[in-house]
Amino acid sequence: MTCAIYCRLSKEDIALGSALNSTQESESIQNQKNLLVNHAVQQEWDIYNIYCDDDYSGADQDRPEWNDMLRAAQAGKFQVVLCKTQSRFTRDMEMVEKYLHGLFPLWGIRFVALIDNVDTNVKGNKKARQINGLINEWYLEDLSENVKAVLDQKRRAGKFIGSFPVYGYQKDPDDHNHLIVDEEAAEIVRLIFDKFLNGVGTKNIAHYLNENGVLNPSKYKQSKGIGYVNGAERKGDGFWHSTTVSRILRNEVYLGILVQGTKRKASYKSKKLLSLPKDQWIRVENTHAAIIDADTFAAAQRRIRKHTRSNGKGEAHVLAGKLECADCGNSMIKISNGNKANLLHYMQCATYAATRTDPACTKHSIRLDLLMSSVEQQIRHHVQTFYDAGDISRFETKDDIQKRVDGIKKDIAAASKQIERISVTVRNLYMEKVEGSISADQFRSMNDGFLMDKAKLEQQIHMLEERLGELGQRKVDNARLEARVKELLGLNEIGRELYDLLIDTIVIGEKDATAKTQEVSINWKI
Repeated sequence: MTCAIYCRLSKEDIALGSALNSTQESESIQNQKNLLVNHAVQQEWDIYNIYCDDDYSGADQDRPEWNDMLRAAQAGKFQVVLCKTQSRFTRDMEMVEKYLHGLFPLWGIRFVALIDNVDTNVKGNKKARQINGLINEWYLEDLSENVKAVLDQKRRAGKFIGSFPVYGYQKDPDDHNHLIVDEEAAEIVRLIFDKFLNGVGTKNIAHYLNENGVLNPSKYKQSKGIGYVNGAERKGDGFWHSTTVSRILRNEVYLGILVQGTKRKASYKSKKLLSLPKDQWIRVENTHAAIIDADTFAAAQRRIRKHTRSNGKGEAHVLAGKLECADCGNSMIKISNGNKANLLHYMQCATYAATRTDPACTKHSIRLDLLMSSVEQQIRHHVQTFYDAGDISRFETKDDIQKRVDGIKKDIAAASKQIERISVTVRNLYMEKVEGSISADQFRSMNDGFLMDKAKLEQQIHMLEERLGELGQRKVDNARLEARVKELLGLNEIGRELYDLLIDTIVIGEKDATAKTQEVSINWKI
């Protein structure tokens, strides 16, 4: 009989191992190999291959060696999959059912987990496998919640927890949760604000930076040896774009403010990130040195608001900030052509406009009036197909606000209990010091740590109480809301409010010269 040995180790297992008794066997890859090879020899099984995934979670289905093993299993290369425990194979209950109880029997594969006595050849063993699967999945869920809580606590304490600091800053070598100014990049940030306040538009600022050989944020980080890849920079052309400049001009980090927790994973099993509403973001002031002073930043925001007014009535165009090039991901800018009597407006890729002498993208040009007509038509179809004008369930109601109030009150109560526990612990420590069980230095060291934790919790409670006060002032009249929804979805006139409510981005493709078509796709919010 031939077997495949599978070993896996992840950070979650290292953390779990450190909490266990020191006599417990190490989960290291090498120890797993030694244990399983010895067992295979004892069973007189031939070893087809040893598959190892290091630093991969048990819920991850993109493990390279794991997937290689599954392909070999399907091809009938061996008859047994041998692991140390079932959790080495997977911590996902769905995968347990899919493979151990579904595909493996069809492929003629026996699954054996040595330590927890899992063997699919033993008929009475199925319930134990399922219980193992549930326990492993619960562990993942609890771990995910614990990690979220720890990260949120760090965010509320004003600690930077991202992998890569924003352009203009670097991690403090003495404290990686603290940002310090990167003067080389900070000078470019100051230059961008200075030019913008002197009347230079974001497109022309990007063009100036490109002409003068200034590395864009992604390339700058890479030049410093940082393994940063911008997923939104689809072609990796290294050019500055107007969207990059705009993002810098709007970012409060340059005021010394950290804004974190803007996205959440859809679930502990998913890598998909969901955007959170602004009132759930964690915003902490005075966490690091500012690059831009408050007056300069405020002036830039006023000019941004003024700059977006393009319809002659002091209002932003309904498509402002929503158009995106399908190929490079950059924004689209408006180009006008013709005389006053016959003036036509076109939208064009900002990357193409900024690098026209050596274009890094193509035009993706589209007439604005034709685009507006197409988008209106798609909105009408979307609303008529998917939405009931009387259904207000997608909008915030009194119940929604009350749920959030209840959640915040629970968080306040939990933080208050932690403070009480800290106070009790400090009192007990003091008594131990009085009794001579611990030294004064030991007491002082531990006491300082507890007092720091207590101060952070008190700050957290203060922020939660402020948020509670804000929610208390918000009132939702369901009858008025339903009337407004009906008015909006009646579609007598499609105004800005409905565009903002429904549309996230509109992606503009390049024209197909042969078919004389151009793809326009909408990413809907709801």
